[in-house]
Amino acid sequence: MTATTTTPAATTVRKSAAARHATLVTRVLTGLLFTATGLNGFLNFMPAPDPSTMAPAGVAFSAALHATGYMLQLASGVQVVAGVLLLAGRFVPLALALLAPMVVNILLFHVFLEPSGLVTGLLVTAAEIGLAWAYRDRFRPMLQAR
Repeated sequence: MTATTTTPAATTVRKSAAARHATLVTRVLTGLLFTATGLNGFLNFMPAPDPSTMAPAGVAFSAALHATGYMLQLASGVQVVAGVLLLAGRFVPLALALLAPMVVNILLFHVFLEPSGLVTGLLVTAAEIGLAWAYRDRFRPMLQAR
């Protein structure tokens, strides 16, 4: 059950223990995922998917990113930084903002180019939305027109 406390300055909602636990688990698992995949971009410790099993459009997109010479390294660096921030529980809204464009790209890549990984794209998107909702009070100032 959630309790609402009204103060003159703001309204605060206290989350139940189950909601706090779910947020913590989601934050840590998402942090582990992005830290590991980001580090893999530099260290290549996970096997790359076999291009013969991928859709041609997915292979072409991946090749184009690789051909830039910087995009995969940039994406990997952002994933490591954001993943570590999520694991540490520090600057979580910043980490979520950094990951948002990547999460959209992951989802759309699997929707339009490589449907075989759609479940992963949906899970990552759900985690991002769930965490953004859990930290929604931290995003309010950024979303207010002034």
